[in-house]
Amino acid sequence: MPEHLDVVIVGAGLSGIGMAWHLQDRCPGKTYAILEGRDASGGTWDLFRYPGVRSDSDMQTLGYRFKPWTGRKALADGPSILRYVRETAAEAGIDQRIRYRHKVVRAEWSTPDARWTVHIEGREPLTCRFLLMCSGYYRYDEGYTPRFDGEFGGPVVHPQFWPEDLDYADKRIVVIGSGATAVTLVPALAESGAGHVTMLQRSPSYVLSLPDEDPIATALRRRIGDRRAYAIVRWKNVALATLLYQVSQRLPRTMRRLFRAGAIRRLPAGFAVDTHFNPRYDPWDQRLCLVPNGDLFDAVSEGTASIVTDEIERFTPRGIALKSGEDLEADVIVTATGLNLLAFGGVAFAVDGEEVELPRTMAYKSMMLSGVPNFVYTLGYTNISWTLKADLVSEYACKLIRHMDARGYTRAVPVRDPSVSERPFLDFMPGYVVRSLHELPKQGSREPWRLSMTYMLDVLKIRLGRVDDGVLELA
Repeated sequence: MPEHLDVVIVGAGLSGIGMAWHLQDRCPGKTYAILEGRDASGGTWDLFRYPGVRSDSDMQTLGYRFKPWTGRKALADGPSILRYVRETAAEAGIDQRIRYRHKVVRAEWSTPDARWTVHIEGREPLTCRFLLMCSGYYRYDEGYTPRFDGEFGGPVVHPQFWPEDLDYADKRIVVIGSGATAVTLVPALAESGAGHVTMLQRSPSYVLSLPDEDPIATALRRRIGDRRAYAIVRWKNVALATLLYQVSQRLPRTMRRLFRAGAIRRLPAGFAVDTHFNPRYDPWDQRLCLVPNGDLFDAVSEGTASIVTDEIERFTPRGIALKSGEDLEADVIVTATGLNLLAFGGVAFAVDGEEVELPRTMAYKSMMLSGVPNFVYTLGYTNISWTLKADLVSEYACKLIRHMDARGYTRAVPVRDPSVSERPFLDFMPGYVVRSLHELPKQGSREPWRLSMTYMLDVLKIRLGRVDDGVLELA
């Protein structure tokens, strides 16, 4: 007989560790394991090791609700975040529940048995009552690199797989991209010894400078202690981020002018701001790029970095030929061109012998799928910190388990209402999402099938709302 557990958590990153903490806290009698396909915990923060890797959200909201972030920097570097995640796991004994090199490839639900059979690559299967997916949303084994004609004579590196031995001292580096990774890499490389760094972008992104330290958080910690200060600053930052998002959505022209004015203040007189920092899309149609203390603007102003807005014709032995006819010489090319989306870690699902086709399912409360029993997934916010949603999903999963235990239920499945019309799974349209929408579930036109990106409303609906809402079938 396979080993049976009450709960299986897939993924030992930020979300999976948080889910395990909540499970131990709220459902202490449950047996569980975290299955991690790689040989280390930390997820994103262990995988990405390129120079300057850091959060693009403040740590008062990217940190867990239950564990105050006490680091000096609000926009923290990757190694600091990894230590925080692993410290959380060690303090609660969660690290002893992680099973490394356990890659889940398939999960099959049986209604008569009221359990999942979880198939693991190269290992014996497990069974469980609840399956909690905390695997993130992109492929760990490959990044996205568009096809470029021609061949370059030097190294071509994707940030997702940064070589430890890459020598870029005094080298000319071209970073292709304009997203969060590119705006992090460019100043970091410029500061750490590169000869010159050029950010080559097809089109600009909105770039917002923020201080990497929060003086309010520092002052409050001195006065009232870490835990109380953390709660106050967390809500302060949620309110500010929500306000920025809502104003951007409602007054896009005004916010475009403000972002443009901010860039002008940080750049040399006469800099072509409208060419390099004035996107084609409205604010928050894609995620904003945050730069701590304006480091990208500083690198450009100091001449250690530059920005070229153009399209690539082809690679050449000495660099990149641009469609404008110019040649961009390089010793190293970095393709910060994005991620490949991978829903639920690429796991295949079946319910009572029938394969689950994800595009035919609909997302319930942004954390369950229609027709898929005893299954909860974590997908963080795109407009504020991921962990805010991850904490709420963890709380809901525990609330659901406790509710079912109290009433003797063995199965919980959202039942789709045929009158609810379909919409794309995400209202967020960066390239990596657009490329994969056809492979994802749908969201609906109304609650509880509609994707929510407002944390304060979700607190009311998820933390304080009812489990038995007439849509979730409990039996």
